[in-house]
Amino acid sequence: MKLISWNVNGIRACVNKGFLNYFHEMDADIFCLQETKLQAGQIDLELEGYEQYWNYALKKGYSGTAIFTKKKPLSVSYGLGEREEEDEGRIITLEYENFFMVTMYTPNAKRDLSRLDYRLQWEDEVKDYLVKLDAVKPVIFCGDLNVAHTELDLKNAKANRGNSGFTDEEREKMSSLLGAGFVDTYRYMYPDKSDKYTWWSYMNSVRERNIGWRIDYFIVSERLSGNIVKADIHDQVLGSDHCPIILEIKW
Repeated sequence: MKLISWNVNGIRACVNKGFLNYFHEMDADIFCLQETKLQAGQIDLELEGYEQYWNYALKKGYSGTAIFTKKKPLSVSYGLGEREEEDEGRIITLEYENFFMVTMYTPNAKRDLSRLDYRLQWEDEVKDYLVKLDAVKPVIFCGDLNVAHTELDLKNAKANRGNSGFTDEEREKMSSLLGAGFVDTYRYMYPDKSDKYTWWSYMNSVRERNIGWRIDYFIVSERLSGNIVKADIHDQVLGSDHCPIILEIKW
């Protein structure tokens, strides 16, 4: 089974930059999007053979997630556990016979860290939610999680220490999640690999010089770690300030 996750930073703009070519070429079983930045009715994607599930933010042109899947799920939920009123469109959960598929766009703490407290509360709720799902059946969790977990996961670790996405608090929340029975699939396959990133600033030549951050993840229940066939980063694919990430898993 092939799964892809991509923060498209606006699906309408990404479609104009070749999204559909990549989508059809990859022929994934499940394709997850974050930061779709649109409301219902603003795009009509004809994806033959796929069910489409969208979670829109109330605020126009902001946040949002989507999942395109070949196999219809048993159930679909939007929002975080009991917080079905979550109005930023950040999370979708599909339930299948053998697993839960969760995609998420984690809130950014903001440059001045003004949203850090909200972010940390969100992280606690996400962990509780995923642990509850995992008690029922294994979880595959993906998305833009807005944190570089270790110093291997960004180019300039020392200079960025304490900045949004690389605060001790955010990194500790990721460690706590993984410690609760989950595995970062890319780091599982490549424990010491550096210079592989999923996001680059739009500033001049930053991407060309590969000054980036790895903040997009596929995370799975620990008991699925032996099922991982491939974890990859398609950093050559343009169309967004993020690139797609891939997980292949066997059952």
